[in-house]
Amino acid sequence: MLSTAPRKPSYAPPVKLRSVKSVVLLSGGLDSATCLAIAHADGTEPYALTALYGQRHSAEIDAAKRVAQALGVRDHMFVRVGLDAIGGSALTADIAVPKDRNEAEMSDIPVTYVPARNTVMLALALGYAEVLGAEAIYAGVNAVDYSGYPDCRPEFIAAFQELARLATKAGVEGRPIEIRTPLIHLRKAEIIQRGLALGVDYALTHSCYDPDSAGKPCGRCDSCLIRQAAFESLGMLDPVLAS
Repeated sequence: MLSTAPRKPSYAPPVKLRSVKSVVLLSGGLDSATCLAIAHADGTEPYALTALYGQRHSAEIDAAKRVAQALGVRDHMFVRVGLDAIGGSALTADIAVPKDRNEAEMSDIPVTYVPARNTVMLALALGYAEVLGAEAIYAGVNAVDYSGYPDCRPEFIAAFQELARLATKAGVEGRPIEIRTPLIHLRKAEIIQRGLALGVDYALTHSCYDPDSAGKPCGRCDSCLIRQAAFESLGMLDPVLAS
């Protein structure tokens, strides 16, 4: 005999996707803003980390706050680490910032290099990522249009990736935190194009090494010149100069 009882519908609850967390090193510059947008596009839940490393001006910190608010982060952590106590850089000590240098001159490691800065910042991000259970760290290092910094090279990132595997609980348990550097082989104009496609408002960012007291870029340091040339190659005016 056939049952007359109503049949229970076949139903399976929706699968809840696991949230993949990431830590984004956010300086407030053009590259780090683009990295934050990419972290979102990759489907991760970004946590921003901004290092207060003793930089001589607060313009980039203010920019980091603006970018984090505009693009959205799960949390924005500020960590103080006094690299100004070590000095040795025009960004942390009373040393003149080079101006009006040409491309050939920029190939040398300049005095704006901050000794061990990227090593320290990646180490902070690594600790934060492990505490959060994050699977990736995003860093906006670039080995093409940059001022010759040794800690922006692929070799350095590869070495730090191995360090992350060996020096963390996650790493030795077979869950190494991935160091993602999506901009490392891109030219500055290509980075800008990628960011614009992802909705980055570059008027919120700050790249100048020697801004005035109001945070206005000098327009003559290596970072300003590289940035301006990239926007001009795209037929655009750098939005920070238009404001």
